Amino acid sequence: MTRARLKPDATEPFRPSRRACIGWATAGLAAPWLLACGGGSNGGAVTSAAAAPTPQAEPESVRWCREAIQASLSRSESDTTAVSVALLADDQVVWREAFGYADRERGVPATPDIRFNIGSVSKVVTALAVMVLRDRGQLALDQPLVELLPDFRMLSPGVAQVTPRQLVSHTSGFPGNNMRNNAMFVPYLDYAQDTMQALSQSHLKHDPGELAVYCNDGFTMVEPLVYALTGLPFYEFVRREIFIPLEMTLSDFPVTPAAEGTFVHPYFEGRSLSQEMSTPFGAGGILSTPTDMLKLAQMFLDQGVYRGRRIVSSDAVREMGVDQSARTLINPSGSSALWGLGWDSVQQPSMKAAGLRAWVKNGETFFFGSDFFVLPEARLAVMITGRGHDYAPRALAEGLLLRVAAERGAIAVPPPAIVSTAPPIAAASPDRTDLTGVYGNSIAPLQVLSAADGSLTLQRWSKDKRQWDIANQQQLRARSDGNWWEDGQSAACYRFQTVLGHRYLINRTLSANALYWAETPMGEWLAPKSPLSAAWQARLGTQWRYVSDSPDSLVSRLLPPVIWPIDALPELPGYILFDNEQLLSVVSDNEAGMAVKVPGNDGRDLLELRMVTVNGQEEMHVGGNLVFQRAAAA
Repeated sequence: MTRARLKPDATEPFRPSRRACIGWATAGLAAPWLLACGGGSNGGAVTSAAAAPTPQAEPESVRWCREAIQASLSRSESDTTAVSVALLADDQVVWREAFGYADRERGVPATPDIRFNIGSVSKVVTALAVMVLRDRGQLALDQPLVELLPDFRMLSPGVAQVTPRQLVSHTSGFPGNNMRNNAMFVPYLDYAQDTMQALSQSHLKHDPGELAVYCNDGFTMVEPLVYALTGLPFYEFVRREIFIPLEMTLSDFPVTPAAEGTFVHPYFEGRSLSQEMSTPFGAGGILSTPTDMLKLAQMFLDQGVYRGRRIVSSDAVREMGVDQSARTLINPSGSSALWGLGWDSVQQPSMKAAGLRAWVKNGETFFFGSDFFVLPEARLAVMITGRGHDYAPRALAEGLLLRVAAERGAIAVPPPAIVSTAPPIAAASPDRTDLTGVYGNSIAPLQVLSAADGSLTLQRWSKDKRQWDIANQQQLRARSDGNWWEDGQSAACYRFQTVLGHRYLINRTLSANALYWAETPMGEWLAPKSPLSAAWQARLGTQWRYVSDSPDSLVSRLLPPVIWPIDALPELPGYILFDNEQLLSVVSDNEAGMAVKVPGNDGRDLLELRMVTVNGQEEMHVGGNLVFQRAAAA
């Protein structure tokens, strides 16, 4: 998934990190807290519409969205090859259209019925499956998981407190994402069991319910839970209880290869590939179309009923849309972090700025990106999905829905953009002693330094340079609003907050459509510890090659060898710097564990490692089931 940067740059090319490449299949941006047939060419983008209104009757909202998609696809540097969108108003799909190519090499245009990988939007379906079981009395949301799934275990005793609610609200405390074989080019049905085995060798990174950190493995563990309660594989349960009753005939999981011509081909380095198969079914495995997903949206609008048939109780729909943040102890983003069961946000800020309530879920895989909006009171919904990541699906969905809401009288006019990004007046510089130091996260360490003039210098560790990135330093000054800003116009500022002894650096960034400021905890301050032992000192500078994936995985087929180094930061003794991203706390001469509790996205997918001797050679075991062998120095 894309990550918050010190200086966000919309033109920056899409470059996933090495670790993200391994763990991409279910990447999702939990915005804002945790955060898209025949026909001619128009503006360089092939389009295909179904049941589209005539040009004379076509509303401005549809014209705006179509032109924005066509403009995005027409950019010479665009990574996106296909986009499909569908819009629901009350009980009707009022617009659906596809753009670009299902198979660009063969000149096959995308159609509204061509299927895309929707990534983490699948989590809404997984949460719905849990609610179906709750309605039937087969589980309670706050029942211990180990009562329902007796074979489930972890190394932390707190696992006995994990509940189904926590699985689908990102609050379980699981480390994050099983990276092994989670994107394949052949069907792979063992991923959930692999994940369960990996978790049995892992610790919790926080107490269950303590905070919310975007976590794919929680949703993956719904798969064995469903099997234990029903005797059906998760994918079969979802087919029977959700897809078939909702007439979602084009939605499924990659249990078998899809027929040629029914799906959008992924592209990599300019060439077409076979079907991308996301193996974490519960966290991000669904293949679908926008029109099919609007059948799911219709069910939500009608409080659990679809075409006269009840799928789930109205109480279950309501519960999925309840803000879960009130159940956590650590939530420094406050009102910016209002997530539900399966939903990234149950009060999406752009819609809130217009007085509208929206439930939202984003999803990304290595090749695809999607956004799904349901507005329960306004009775609107949109699904936009694309083969690519740089076509701005969130901005398109927001812009379309705000225009539609105005056209239909749900709002008078779309809310105005925030025009001024000038910093407030300067304030007296507070005591900076407790603010300086190194802040850890799952992306790359941050360092805050104090200058003699009362300002703070903020810099991030550069993976590529393997040093502090001086080029992107920011000089921040205290302002009257309590935040720290650079001089001049800026679309970002920062603040510090301590919650239950955890000190956080929080980024405030103006949204892409300039309608709201989103807050994201970027890192947690780490206290220096005793120097590393001789055993760890001897490993500094070593590099380790990943050897665990199947030959049919995306990693094995497409990427160069995955090499992760072990280093340390001179500014923060007592920690391992792993892959130039995560700071790990040393547990023993052969173990290092998770060191931070960062809510949202920047504390996700944390790792712990064990050094193990196998046949006389030291191996590095990471995250329960990732194996690395010593590699030659670069």
